[in-house]
Amino acid sequence: MPSRVHQFYAVAFEENFSLRQIAPAFPEARMSPLEMFVPIEPNGGLYIFPFGAIVSHDVPVEHRERIFARLTRALPKLTTRIIREDYSVLEDSAAPIGISAGMLRVDNLTPQRAGIVALTVGQSAAMEYYERMVDSLFARTAQLVDRMASHGTVPYRITPLHRFIGEAISSRTEVLAVLHLLDKPDAAWEDPAMDLIYDDLRDDFDLVDRYAALTSKLQSIQDSLVLVLDVARDRRLVLLEVVVVLLILLEIILGVIHFTA
Repeated sequence: MPSRVHQFYAVAFEENFSLRQIAPAFPEARMSPLEMFVPIEPNGGLYIFPFGAIVSHDVPVEHRERIFARLTRALPKLTTRIIREDYSVLEDSAAPIGISAGMLRVDNLTPQRAGIVALTVGQSAAMEYYERMVDSLFARTAQLVDRMASHGTVPYRITPLHRFIGEAISSRTEVLAVLHLLDKPDAAWEDPAMDLIYDDLRDDFDLVDRYAALTSKLQSIQDSLVLVLDVARDRRLVLLEVVVVLLILLEIILGVIHFTA
């Protein structure tokens, strides 16, 4: 069999997907709890993952855009800010399974193996979205910490800090909930070749280290914001104590004035 290069193209959206909500727009799809697969002739397909990623396999650009239009009709509020990623797989019956020159090489790209590739490429694209989101939170947190370091104080109002902490915690929960899909798929346990493909791809996309960096940054953000919030509360307590002292002094002065009058 002559060698062939397969193209995988991933798009990650801000929103997560409800596969049941999308299903009516793709009546030809095959659905499992972890993905929806839309077969596309002659040998291509589209994978829709609930963590907000879509991966096409050997689908021409024009056909791919038509499918995205169907998705947009099913989800009219779908964001336009997206992450795109593509990956090539060389199928060659004489090639050993492994990564070479930035490309996965396999002896036979079965539908099950193509699904593993699509899942990993989709995870990488989704993770890039979360990396950008966490980097933005990290930069905002750094501004608060820098202000505290340079001025020795923090903003007086703590309501925005409460909102920011809630946003950081919500983001951390979403990352942990969504990217637990980095767990090895069941199919990889059943086929040693698929297990090797999954491990090679995960290493090639550096998914484990990127995930660890994400969770570490989110924990750092949360710890820093709690510290800033504590400083802001201490500042308000000092102000409250000053007000109480002033009220006591005022009461004493008024009592003296009343006594001497």
